[in-house]
Formats: sequence, structure tokens, C-alpha cells
Amino acid sequence: MARTVVALMLREMATTYGRSAGGYIWAVLEPVLGVVLLTVLFSMALRSPGLGSNFPLFYATGYLPFAMFSGLANKTAASIRYSRPFLAYPSVTFVDALIARVVLNVLTNVAVIAIVIGGIFVIYQLPGPVDMASVFEALLLVALLGSGVGVLNCYLMTAFPIWEHIWHILTRPLFLVSGIFFLYDLMPAKAQDLLWYNPLIHCVGLMRRGFYPTYEASYLSRAFVVGVALTLLLAGLALLERNHRKLLER
Repeated sequence: MARTVVALMLREMATTYGRSAGGYIWAVLEPVLGVVLLTVLFSMALRSPGLGSNFPLFYATGYLPFAMFSGLANKTAASIRYSRPFLAYPSVTFVDALIARVVLNVLTNVAVIAIVIGGIFVIYQLPGPVDMASVFEALLLVALLGSGVGVLNCYLMTAFPIWEHIWHILTRPLFLVSGIFFLYDLMPAKAQDLLWYNPLIHCVGLMRRGFYPTYEASYLSRAFVVGVALTLLLAGLALLERNHRKLLER
């Protein structure tokens, strides 16, 4: 199984990032441009970000976890379609395809986040310390949540292609309601009551707690995020286990 997973990872690295010399550069440059755009737009309208005084760090700690979730969920959802030719071999299973995509994309995103935030600290000479335990927990929760959503969507999007279009429409507001631009703590009570059920709010809050020692993020619940992620993950695996042969015949 390990050899199969590694082989699938190497194939994706070659096809996704290895087709051009700039493939790996764009993996880093895209989130950098996203953070720069947010910084420029909001620094013109606000005197200071929601936490601290550095706009790039504030928006990076919100945008990068969201980008990791979105990319991981989308990539995992396409696992069966992407690896369909190899799933015809008895030695390759849908679980191999899922694991390969999850591991590769988690490692890629963690490396990108380390490069981008590390660059911000170096360029702006920001002081420490960083609570690496909170940062690690936040990225682990994002990875688990992205995997859970991706695995369930892997079944739904393969079995019902129209679901892919519906999903993209339904999740467009996530970029605005996941705490990238604002702090959950400063929202009106009615908004907080609704936004608390967005698991990404908790992940972003935990991420920012790691970089801002005075930020408590008392609202966040790791158990809620883990519960949602595992429920989606187990439901997706159960549906794929029962129906993956039918999906491959489509």
C-alpha cells in the first residue's frame, strides 16, 4: 500500500507541478499574491488590522488556512476521477488514491504556509515567540476537516456530477464568513450565534492564537471541528466502500 501511495503521489507531483518550471513557484506565489491583495485593500481603509499592527501577518493567518482547506477538499473530491485509470488494477484501491491526494496536498500546503509566514517574519522583522503547538493543532484540524469534506464530496460529485456545481455555489460565502477579514469576537451576538457553526472559524481562531499571545479565542471548540470532520469522513468512506465499483463504471 505504501508503494502504491508513493507512486500515485509522484505521478501527481509530475502532472500538477512538474509540467513547467514555474509549477512549484506558483504553489507559493498564488497565496503570496492573495495575502498582498488583502493587505493593500484593507490597509487603505483601516489604520490597523484586527490583531497586532502587521497587516500581512493578520491576513496570512486567516487566508492560508482557508486556502489549505479549500485546496485539500477540492483535490480530495476529485481523487477517483483523477486516478480512475489506475483503479482498474486490483492492487490499487480508492483508499490509496484518497491517501495519496490528502498526504501530498497537506505536505504542500504546510510547506507553503511555512514559507509565506516565515517570509513575513523575516521581511518585517517581527518578534516572537510563536506558539507552535497551537499552529500545529490548527493545521491538523484544517487537514482533518478538508479531508472529511473532500472524501464525502468524492462520492457525491462522482455519483451526482451536478453536486459539484451546487457545492461551489453553496460554499462561495465561506471566504467571507470564515474569519479571514475580521475577528469572531468583534461580531454582533446574532452573527456569532450563526458563525460559530462554521468549523473554519475555529481553525482560523486557533491559528491566530498561535501568532498572537494575547489573543484567547475563547469561543473555539476543537471537539466541534473534530466531530464534524470525522462524521463527514466516515460517511464518505462508507459510501465509497459500498459504491466505488459502480462509480468506476460510470
